[in-house]
Amino acid sequence: MIPDDLLYTRTHEWLKQEGETALVGITHFAQEQLGDLTFIELPAPGDTIEAGEEMGSIESVKAASEIYAPVDGDVLEINEDLESAPELVNEDPYGEGWLIRIRPSGDLDDLLSPAEYADLVESETE
Repeated sequence: MIPDDLLYTRTHEWLKQEGETALVGITHFAQEQLGDLTFIELPAPGDTIEAGEEMGSIESVKAASEIYAPVDGDVLEINEDLESAPELVNEDPYGEGWLIRIRPSGDLDDLLSPAEYADLVESETE
């Protein structure tokens, strides 16, 4: 389950460009590895994020994990539904489970294509 219209990071975040903005979330593989999510901490609208830097965290019944920014940018919006229903990420990681909307200011060239991400997931599951 790797949508072909997204870009990916090596830390299992995805980015979907929509004009001058982009949605960011974690991948199906990441949410599956974490298990049932219980809490998600996200940056605030107006915050600036830097590619590769921690921008939030996720807690699950199995573990806690950091969320890393896929690119440089400004946070425009967060998915407020996740405060009361973090399980949306488990149920629909590429749809209703999106995390933040950003205005990218950095280069997207360092992100992985769907094929490159599929290779990464395969190498991590061997």
